Parts: sequence; structure tokens; C-alpha cells
Amino acid sequence: MTAPVFIAGVSMTALGKRPADTVKSLTAEAVRDALADAGAQVGDIEAAWFSNTRQPMLEGQNTVRGQIALRPLGLTGIPVINVENACASGSTALHQAIQWLRAGAGDVALIVGAEKMVWPDRPDRVAAAFMGGTDIHDREGVLAYIAAMGGEAPGEGRSLFMDLYAAQARAHMARFGTTQEDFARLAAKNHTAAAFNPKSQYRTPMTVDQVMADKPIVFPFTRAMCAPVSDGAAAMVVCSAKGLERLGAAARAVRVRGCALVSATDRAPDDYANHIGRRAARAAYEQAGLGPEAVDLVEVHDATSYAELQQIENLGLAAPGEVGARLRAGDFALGGRTPVNPSGGLVAKGHPVGATGIGQLYELIQHLRGEAGDRQVAGARIAAAENGGGFLGVEEAATVVTILERPAA
Repeated sequence: MTAPVFIAGVSMTALGKRPADTVKSLTAEAVRDALADAGAQVGDIEAAWFSNTRQPMLEGQNTVRGQIALRPLGLTGIPVINVENACASGSTALHQAIQWLRAGAGDVALIVGAEKMVWPDRPDRVAAAFMGGTDIHDREGVLAYIAAMGGEAPGEGRSLFMDLYAAQARAHMARFGTTQEDFARLAAKNHTAAAFNPKSQYRTPMTVDQVMADKPIVFPFTRAMCAPVSDGAAAMVVCSAKGLERLGAAARAVRVRGCALVSATDRAPDDYANHIGRRAARAAYEQAGLGPEAVDLVEVHDATSYAELQQIENLGLAAPGEVGARLRAGDFALGGRTPVNPSGGLVAKGHPVGATGIGQLYELIQHLRGEAGDRQVAGARIAAAENGGGFLGVEEAATVVTILERPAA
């Protein structure tokens, strides 16, 4: 039997443009709040995983980012593992910490993701930082893929990822009859939910018409359908059963039922049944001993609103081509059958890359504890998160799906 792992404490800073903050200050805020939430002290932490992706490119801080960010907090002497796995870095850190706990190397660990991405004086560096998320030695192959999927060449000053997502969206529209309005409905749902999230970067509700009328980025996306760059951090204290008992935190601890990390394969572009997100979901469900019908709410990696639609399908919440009708029925909105991105998702809440995966779990844990306030999903027992990053071949380079269960008490 696999040893159980629990999340005893969790935190997330407010996301957005935070000009006065640094990676160190954001890390300090998130770590102190997560320790307080778990009832833990610095001395209880036996190992730490630090997730960050942009500091080397934007600030020149390389290799030992975690040791540097955690040192002012007194977290010295313990193993500190730096994790960089594109947008899936934070959830990859959790995946690694779970293996460490189950191996019996220790009983209490810290996971923290922090990102300083908003640099008005460095726009070229910020844009260039995204280019390495694909194979820089095969740019022609990436452009050929975009063209083959019905997309258009990247525009000046636009992230290549928006063009990749747009090409995939157009292919989905051609095959399944998905419409631009479907993507707008997803974005409107998330912007409206974000109004109830005090830590969201954007908190202005939007209608479908308002999303459609927003600034065009690349068809079928408008600005409101695309995630912004964000500053922010998130942290978790994870424990074995022994560590949980030591902290005395069982009453509010959330159990990790499944956590699966997979990488891209050389599948055909139209082989949706073996999409990386679907393979990760199958593996996580198998670990959890559950299926999609058991899931009460979900956070997915909506770097664009097409990505949300794709991951709803990959998690088994709707068959390909059915998401639009389910959206119109309200199934994925707050108060619906299976709320998706009640936080506001990346398009509204924000996307501080290294912290994003942990931030998704922060949101789910608030609901599983019954502490999500006005956006609370009633009776939430099982929650799922999908966190993907990079692009290789025809899909994300890495994806993690995590299944959580509410506290037993």
C-alpha cells in the first residue's frame, strides 16, 4: 500500500504587478503564511523544493535560487532542491517531494514557487524568456506545426505560445465544431469568478460579449482569453502521516490521492485520446482509485481559454465537442455540476509561472476545507488540478495532474 501524503499548510500571495517586491520578499510572504497555516516552525522543515523559471533570464540569478531565497528565513543546512520544469515547475516540485516522503527520507517538507515577471523596463527580456519553452534548434518545425494546424505566423511582440494555442484551437474548431464564443464563454466564466477571489490579478466580471470585443491577440483569442504575466508566490507544507501527527495538523490537512507527472510523446496531432493531459489524468485517477465522476471541482492550466477547454476534455469531464453545450448549461461555472477554475483561472487570477501549480492547489484546498468564502463549492470532497508547461512536438512538454481529498475530520 502506498504511504499517504498530506498537505498540512498552504498559502498564496496576491498575484499581479508588484513593483516593490522581489523573489526574496515574495518567497518570505508565502513561506511564513504556509508555516503558520500548518502550525509549523522553520525548524520543523527537513527539506525544501524551490520552483522558479524566470530569475536567470530576467535578473541573472542562476543555479542556487532556492538556497538564496530561503536563507533569510533561516532555512539553511537542509536539502534545498531547485526545480525548473516550465509552467509545470510547482506541481513537479510537489511530485518530487511526495517521492521523498514516501521513501522515508523525512516527514515534513516545504514546497515554494516564486516568480517576479513584471519588468516594465525589460519587455524584450520578458518576451524572450518564453521562447525557450520550445526547441530553439527547431524553430522551423514549430512554425511548420502552426501552419499545418491552421494557424498563422507569430506576430511582432507576441508570445509564440499564443500562436501555438491559437493553431490548436483552430484545429479543434474545424474538427469538433467548437466556436470562438465557446472560448469567450470560458473566459467570461473565469473573469466573473475572479471577482470573488481577493488574491486575483483581475477582479472585474466580464460578459461573453465583452470578452469577444476585447483587444484581438490572434484568432480566435482576444486579450481576455489569454493569461497575463504576473508576480507572486505560493507555498505548501507537505507531510507523511508521522509528520502530520508531529505537527498536530490533522484536522485541516488535505490528502494527496494521486499525483502523476508525464512528458510529451510523438503522437499524431489529431490523436486526442493520447494527449499528454489525458495520459496524466489517467495515471492520476489510477493512483487515486477514482474516476472523473468523483471530482467535485477542478483547476486547469488555462494559459489560453482553448487550453481550458482541452483540459476539461482530458480530465474526462466532457467528451470532445461537448464542452460548448455544457458551458451554456452552466455545468462548469460556480454553482454548476463541476466548477472549473473557481479561482478565476490563469486568465484572470494570473500566471506567475513557477508558482502557478502550487497556486492551483491553494485554491482547491480552500474549497476542500470549506474556507473559500463567496466562491465556495458546496460539499467539495475531491478536487483535481492539471498543470502543464512548455511545448514539444504537438503538445505540452510536461504535465502534472494532482487529485486531492478533503480533510477526514
